Amino acid sequence: MSSLPTSADTLSGPEHTRAALVKTALRLFGRQGFEGTSTREIAAGAKANIGSIAYHFGGKEGLRLAVADHIVGIIQSIAAKAQLGMPADAPLDPEAAEKAMTSMIERMFSFFVTQPEAGELVPFVLREMSGPSPAFDRVYHGMMEPLHIRCCQLWEAATGEPADSDETRINVFMLIGQILYFRLAREAVRRRMGWTDIGRDEGAEITRIAIGNFKTLLAARKDRTR
Repeated sequence: MSSLPTSADTLSGPEHTRAALVKTALRLFGRQGFEGTSTREIAAGAKANIGSIAYHFGGKEGLRLAVADHIVGIIQSIAAKAQLGMPADAPLDPEAAEKAMTSMIERMFSFFVTQPEAGELVPFVLREMSGPSPAFDRVYHGMMEPLHIRCCQLWEAATGEPADSDETRINVFMLIGQILYFRLAREAVRRRMGWTDIGRDEGAEITRIAIGNFKTLLAARKDRTR
């Protein structure tokens, strides 16, 4: 599944219009919901002709699916850079598995904590998840499920605990959950920490502590399987 570039600025012509519509729809669907957003608003925000939505996506519902595919593409790219995209049957030793999971945590925190687009991505996914739709099915099957499965496989390689056990799956959900918390509760974190903003330096500090906690947890789980 391919993704659109994060920015439409590097594109021209029809591809620029398509990317601008997806980016605008992502923002508006997340803020106002699918039903609460009109195609006229999307076209105006993207500086496009209203007919371009039907031309590129077949209509508003098709645009919704394109937004979901865009999100999947972003997370797949992050996972691939963290070496999580390797074949599921590739041999992994504990050290390599821990390194891959550490890289995933680092890159996910960097994106969700510091990148503005994450602030538009998360509300969209939460809305779609609250009333599961075909768009959420795309996100779940294209990104959430395979990423979680792969992380469980890496957890097994790193700790010796079965990838399909409830305990492993819940531990992985908890790791993912803490990443999302720092986006969802961004304003509360900023205020409580006394930070003016959560930028690169603040994000690096959060990531450093998160990785330290992960390594401590991993060491404790390894001790249980010895």
